[in-house]
Amino acid sequence: MKKDHLIIFDTTLRDGEQSPGASMTKDEKIRVARQLERMRVDVIEAGFAAASPGDFDAINAIAQAVRESTVCSLARANENDIRRAGEAITPAPRKRVHTFIATSPIHMEKKLRMTPDQVVEQAVKAIGWARQYTDDVEFSAEDAGRSDIDFLCRVFEAVIKAGAKTLNVPDTVGYTLPGQYGEIIRQLIERVPGSDKVIWSVHCHNDLGLAVANSLSAVMSGARQVECTVNGLGERAGNASLEEVVMAVRTRADIFPVETGIDTTQIVPASKLISQITGYPVQPNKAIVGANAFAHESGIHQDGVLKHRETYEIMRAEDVGWTQNKLVLGKHSGRNAFKSRLSELGVVLDSEDALNAAFAKFKELADKKHEIFDEDLQALLSDEAVTPEVEYYKLSYSQVNSETGETPHARLTISVGGEEKKGEASGSGPVDATFKAIESVLNSGSELLLYSVNNITSGTDAQGDVTVRLAKGGRVVNGSGADTDIVIASVKAYLNALNRLHNEPAKLNPQEGV
Repeated sequence: MKKDHLIIFDTTLRDGEQSPGASMTKDEKIRVARQLERMRVDVIEAGFAAASPGDFDAINAIAQAVRESTVCSLARANENDIRRAGEAITPAPRKRVHTFIATSPIHMEKKLRMTPDQVVEQAVKAIGWARQYTDDVEFSAEDAGRSDIDFLCRVFEAVIKAGAKTLNVPDTVGYTLPGQYGEIIRQLIERVPGSDKVIWSVHCHNDLGLAVANSLSAVMSGARQVECTVNGLGERAGNASLEEVVMAVRTRADIFPVETGIDTTQIVPASKLISQITGYPVQPNKAIVGANAFAHESGIHQDGVLKHRETYEIMRAEDVGWTQNKLVLGKHSGRNAFKSRLSELGVVLDSEDALNAAFAKFKELADKKHEIFDEDLQALLSDEAVTPEVEYYKLSYSQVNSETGETPHARLTISVGGEEKKGEASGSGPVDATFKAIESVLNSGSELLLYSVNNITSGTDAQGDVTVRLAKGGRVVNGSGADTDIVIASVKAYLNALNRLHNEPAKLNPQEGV
């Protein structure tokens, strides 16, 4: 019996980016979108077009770059949002407008201040506006998990008549349990007139750690689209994890009546790319993509795997992209070889100047490091030094002294909008002294929320990948930096975060109002 196709709708670039500090530049979003397309994701939700001019431009650029996957933009159920979304996705061969309005009593009363009748009316209007741009219109009933089932039936019936093709039932706050959520989906499909003519979709959050379980329960009850993110990235506790949903369906093909079109070998590369760009490291024990996901410590387990892999492994590491793929590149490699490898990694640089800058950084790294891995390249390409035009703050010189029995001291020269300024400070360690020296020059007024260090590859010459999270004026940003010198990597990360605070305008919150 032929199985139904399960549509994988990736919202890493929209809901994932709403994680504190996880905002991405336009170039980074294009890199992510290309990797998602390479993974054969069905729908890429590229962003919320009305949030800011920068978001609009990024969605539009993705719509131009992506040829195979459907490119989608989110919009609240108001005319301005929908028109911005429709205009942003215009260049895409396959395009979708995704509009939503809240349907739970608490959201309608406290947030929207609208009656149920007004919500239904607004939802129908929204579908009409969206259909002016594309026939592929998705409607979401925000906070469906806490909505009255009779009212959900009423709203969904109305939007089907208005022309919506995909109906999404979000568990917006991660409130429902798998059995309960599956029953909601089953009832909606059974009770809503015309339900057989649309795709039923689910969008689950992980507040109780049940996002994947709820999504899979919904699939068993008839849902044929799952909205998810790479690494489970997303607001609060995150979203349903794409890799877990996909591999659960594949591994338990004996149970699920569906199959995906995902190229699973691209899962780990996508995970590493997202982690690198957002500064959100993957916990070692994370399913599928964690460093320990296929590691065996116990002697009994090791013995079993050596005798027969399937004794303790239910899937192959190679099937999800775990390979030791070394770059055969070094200091003697030429530009063409470098460019070719970037292309294989899904990196397309906009100009010869950008390629030359990236190649120069690669050569610098090759002089410091004997072996260069794909992860090193991804870190290098995430370094904003490759795109100096967006660097308002840039390190010109650093000297850090750390001696036994002496207080560490740092001296720095920082370029501020092209003007060099010097500062120095002491601290409890070389990194602390360095950060204080930066603030003695810039006096940014930002608060340090997170300082994290991870090795990118193995060996004593491995690059250190540093994440710095700063908060200022209600905004939270992540900065990342990589270098074989951990202090320099820390400076890069701190300045990267400050550059993001300086360069990125404030965004509209899609969860506020209609």
